[in-house]
Amino acid sequence: MNSEELAANLFRATQTDAKIKRDNIKGQMNANLAHYEVGQKVRNTIVNLGGTMPEELPTPDAIGKASTRIKKSKKVKKIELTK
Repeated sequence: MNSEELAANLFRATQTDAKIKRDNIKGQMNANLAHYEVGQKVRNTIVNLGGTMPEELPTPDAIGKASTRIKKSKKVKKIELTK
């Protein structure tokens, strides 16, 4: 998940939690409906702002690839510092 998708997901989750508490929603089915409704509103906001839908965002590097890339960049920086 990239930062854009992570932020949208966190926003959806926090707003759903607030709605469930604020509206005193009880029961699994009602909670699921609240999650769905808030999720749709978040998705509509992304569309209205001209953003990219989460499923259309590029997949970030796997953790292993990212770690390798970071290690390589540190080696290059060490070499540059010793010159």
